[in-house]
This record gives sequence, structure tokens and C-alpha cells, in this order.
Amino acid sequence: MRFSVRLRTHDRFDKRIFAMRFTTECALSGALLTLTAPALLFAGAVNANTENNNPQPGFQASDYYQLVSVSDLQISEDGRTIAFVKTQVGDDKRSRNSSIWLSRDGAEPVQFSRSNSDFAPRLSPDGQRLVFLSGRDNGTALYSLSVNGGEAQELVRLEQGSLQSAQWHPNQTELLLTISLDPSITEPLKKADNQDDKPDVTVITDAVYKRQGGYLSSNRSGLWTYNLVEETLTSLTGDSEWHEGSASYSPNGACIAFASNRHPQAREGYFSSSIFVRCGDEERELATPQGHSSSPVWTGNQNIAYVYRESNYAAPSLQLYDLRNDSYRELAGQMDHSPNDLQAALGSLWFTADDRGSRPLFRVDLDLGGYQLIAGQGQSLSSVSFAQTGAIAWISEDEVTPGQVMRAHSIASLRDREVALIAQFNRDYLDSTQRQRYEVFTTENERGDRLDVFFLPPLNREEGKQYPVVLNIKGGPGGMWGHQWFPEMQLLSARGYAVVFVNYRGSSGYGHDHASQVRLDYGGADYRDNIFALDAALDRYNWLDPDRQFITGGSHGGFLTNWATTQTDRFRAAVTQRSVSNWISEAGTQAFPPLSMIEEFGGSIWQNYDYYWGRSPLKYADRVSTPTLIIHSNHDHITPIGQGEEWFYALKANRVPVELAVYDREGHGLSRGGRPINLVDRLERIVEWFDRHQ
Repeated sequence: MRFSVRLRTHDRFDKRIFAMRFTTECALSGALLTLTAPALLFAGAVNANTENNNPQPGFQASDYYQLVSVSDLQISEDGRTIAFVKTQVGDDKRSRNSSIWLSRDGAEPVQFSRSNSDFAPRLSPDGQRLVFLSGRDNGTALYSLSVNGGEAQELVRLEQGSLQSAQWHPNQTELLLTISLDPSITEPLKKADNQDDKPDVTVITDAVYKRQGGYLSSNRSGLWTYNLVEETLTSLTGDSEWHEGSASYSPNGACIAFASNRHPQAREGYFSSSIFVRCGDEERELATPQGHSSSPVWTGNQNIAYVYRESNYAAPSLQLYDLRNDSYRELAGQMDHSPNDLQAALGSLWFTADDRGSRPLFRVDLDLGGYQLIAGQGQSLSSVSFAQTGAIAWISEDEVTPGQVMRAHSIASLRDREVALIAQFNRDYLDSTQRQRYEVFTTENERGDRLDVFFLPPLNREEGKQYPVVLNIKGGPGGMWGHQWFPEMQLLSARGYAVVFVNYRGSSGYGHDHASQVRLDYGGADYRDNIFALDAALDRYNWLDPDRQFITGGSHGGFLTNWATTQTDRFRAAVTQRSVSNWISEAGTQAFPPLSMIEEFGGSIWQNYDYYWGRSPLKYADRVSTPTLIIHSNHDHITPIGQGEEWFYALKANRVPVELAVYDREGHGLSRGGRPINLVDRLERIVEWFDRHQ
């Protein structure tokens, strides 16, 4: 699935400001969260001492080192135990340490594992044991440990291939493992022959040959079982030439469902996926409609729900397959929300999805079909986990609060706001630091579409003073920004900048039509929506300085930053990050195969050359006058380093003030998952560049 950059450019357009309507959004934080009806969003600073005359400082880049994140949460079936991963920056500022924590009966969590590289905890059905992956002892292995403590027992350590996931059989006698391995290897527990006498060469034959991180190997993700009694590892699909994933046991443990793309052109990047069911030694492909069927979830021993898309750009639907008569029916069709983390619990289907800046929880009625928003407006929810008792646990974050572990006794208590905070490891930091919530107002684009404009004023703004404004453009074009913990915004605000962003056409969370508008219009609809949002903010807030406008963005946002500076000279300075400058060279060097590019750009380079080149900022680089900082990473395989280097060359050749900051051994995800010391340096460079050009 393409998730990085898609673009299109546009002709210059006449700026028009439309009437704006103030809209309300829900923004909630604290120990008790209101996750139901929207509440009035306010723009006040959040900290522990807002009533005195000596306010606490705002976010600084180096604060990142002390922040803690939580992830990969699971609640036990009896609802008593919550397991999750806590991650913090290592002392060397280049690594991250992860450990597993447990909360019992709603009590304060305690550290469960003692290594600094433990992750992926999975509780047994009876809640008494936990298996997890760990990088301890030189290499990732699978371990088991009683929730009451003791010494961890090593279960599986591979000498070849890598463990990717594990889950319990319902009767707790075996584990279902996903292992990435060369299909020709039959004994992954044994060491391979000496590799020192083999050349260091990668032979490439498939169109899908690399990903972020480098060239793909011949490994495939196959399914294996580990018998806990006999301590034996058995291959189910380990010798397959295809990737298998999203595997799960049926409730009675008799069968396994999984998804796999076995289309003849799968390795050429063909958009396809099918659902398979394996019962004992028998395997069959379900007669789902032609297209992309994924994320299979058992809703009983004879029924499987899954997400279906007819094509890469079609709206998703949810379907339910009946194994007894090999038929399916639609539960929800032509959805405006794209389901994430689909799961069955409490007689319903559940998923999270982007929704106008939030990522709330949705419920699907298995009998009546359709879906409804349950909770989470003004928040971003993840790792939602249900107990058989009806209890629910999840991780919640918003723009002023990093991820925290929450729990409710039931969906009803969640709706009634009876929600308990289980873990917030950043409390001391949050109590001593000011953050601000977004103001959200609406404007319209040239089609009359409603645009939600997210606005963050400078911290401690003084009346009568004018302030600079930064247009910060999200990547994508899919995906969404909004009520998530994004410290870059808080940093700009703390340093005296107002920040504007918008989920422009092409983004998710605003319906399928909105998400489809940018296809074959990169640099058109997406660019115009960003300019509409910026102009709307300038029109609304007369204290914004029109002579001090700045622009930044990463990935697709980096492309749009480059593109914007070819279309206008309104910006005092630009910071373009992991950007695209030339779609012709991008097409041939990035990780996505010709089939993906042909579908995305309406043909190959030779079939639609004018579009590839006409929507490349490089074509118009001689129009740029905006001082530009280029941030790129030399291990980026989504927008390879050449894209930044070509833009640097072009601006140098045209005598534009420019600097190129290259981060060594970092990839496309520098801004979120890069080495902490580099991530912090990037934040400082962005603000320093803007400061320099005020």
C-alpha cells in the first residue's frame, strides 16, 4: 500500500477568501476524559500554574529526551490485567529503551520486564502468563513469563529469519507465530552455512524490490505454530512464496484465517489480497469479490468479517463471510471512514478511524449493519482492547497530552464519562510546561467544500503585538493531522510563532470524495486548500504579520513546500523536509513499483510525461526566491536523497539562499522515529532557520 508521497501540481490561482464559520470540536484531557458529545474547544494554555504571573515555559526541543510513550496495549479476557509497552529515550540520546508494564485491577502499573528491549506483550486467555518478544541476549527471541513474576523462559530463538508476532491458541497449548524467512529454509532454529565466502550482492528480479530500510530480501512472512508442551516449531505456510499476515485462530481454535496476496503479479505491485482459512492440513481461499480483501476477523466459528476494496482508490466496505455456505454480505458499504485495528468483541465489530482531526472508536452492528461513532472525538485512540467481561482499555492522546493508558468498565461507562486514568508517565513534565489546544474554524475552498483550519497561537501572546505565522503542511496526501501529540507544533508556538494547518483534499477523515480529489491533481487542489487555510487565518486574526509568513512540510508536505515557493514569493523562508522535487527521478528510485506509479499518475513516464514533469517543482525552480532549508536523510527510500540534492542544486544554480542538512543513516521517518539526538536537532534547525529570516 502506498502511504508516502503522492502529488500533483496546479496552475497559479487567484486568491479568494470565503466567509468563515466558527466550529466547535471536542478537546479533552486529564484523569477523566469526556469522550462522547463534542465540547467547546478553547485556546487557553494548559499547565499547573496558569493563575500566577510567572507562567511555566513552553515546549523546547530538548524536552523530547524526557518524554515517555506507551504502545501495544492489551487487556486480559477477565478484565483484571492490562499489559503495555513503555518506551523512553536511552542515556546515549541515540537509542530507545522499551519495557513491559502491568496494571492489575486498576492499580498503578508496575514494571513487568527488566530488559530495555522488550515489546509485543500477549496475555494468555486465562490471564496468567504473558509471551513477549525481546532483544536481550544478542538477538530477538520469544519469551514467556508468569504475570505473578519469576524468571522469563526463552521459548523460541531463531538462527535464521526473524520473529514478527505471536498469539495464543484458545486452549493455551500452542502459539501461532509469524516468521519472516527464506521459503527454502526448513529449519530456522539451525544456523546457516558460513556466509563469509559469499559475495555481498543483491540480485533483483521483482518490481517490488525495496522498502524503507533498504533492499528486500527473499524472505517471506509465513505462519508457524509452537507447541508449548512438546516445545516443537511446525511450519504451516513457511515454505510459501507469498507473504501471509493478519492471522488469527477461530474462537474454538480449530481453524486459522489469514490474508495473502497471491495474485500472479503480486511481486509487480498488483493491488490484490485474498482471505484464506486453514483447518488442520486443509487450506482454502474464500470466494470473496475480486479486489483487495484484508484484515480478517472471526465473529464466530463460522463467520469472518473483513475489509474490502474493489481497487486501490475505491471506498472501503466491511463484509461478513459465512463459511457454511461460502457466501458474503455487506455490513457497511462505500465507507467514508477507513477502518483500522478491526476486531470482534461483545457481539459487535469495532474499529478506529480518522475523523475530522480525531481518531475515535466506531461500532458495527453485525445484525443490522452500518456503523456509528462511539467515543473519542477530540482525541486519538489506539490499541483499543476489550475483555470478555465488557471492560475496555486503550491509549489516548491529543495535542496537549502524550499517550496515556485509560480504562472503562464497559462501553456504557465510557459513554457516561466514567473513565479511569491508569498511566500517564509524563505527568510531572506536563504539570511544569505550558501547551495549547488548537483553535478550529472553518473556511471554504473554490468548490465550496468545508475546510477545518487548525490554528495554534503563539504562547503567551501579548495584545497589540504582531506575530509571524507558519503554514505547516502534513504529509500523505492520505492520513490526517489533528488531535494528536505533535510536539513540533507546541515548539513553534513556544518560540513565538502562530501555526496553521489543514487536512487538505487528499487527506483521510473527511470522506471518500475529499480523499479522492487530489488524485491526478498534485500541486492543485492540495496546494490551494493550504493557501485558503493560511489566508483564512490571516483574515481572521489581525495580529498575524502578513510580512512574516513561513512554510514547512514533510514528504507530500515537503513537495508542496517546494511547489509553493515556485508559485508565490509570499513566504519569508521555507523548510522542506524529505521532499520530492522531480517526479521523473522520484518514480525510478523510490520504493513503489511501476504499477503503483502508473495508477497514481495516470500512466507511465512515457505515457504521461507532461504530467510528471509539469508537476515537478524542479521545472519551475528558476522562479524561486524564498530562502530554503532542505532537510533530508541519506537512507530515505520513500523520497530518496537525490530529491533533496536536486532541489539544492537547482536553488544554488538560481542563487537562492539555501542549506542542505543531511542526516546520516536516517530514513523517511526521521521526524517521528529517528534517533532522538537527530530528531531534536531537526526541531532546532527548523525554528533557527525561521528565526534567522525574520
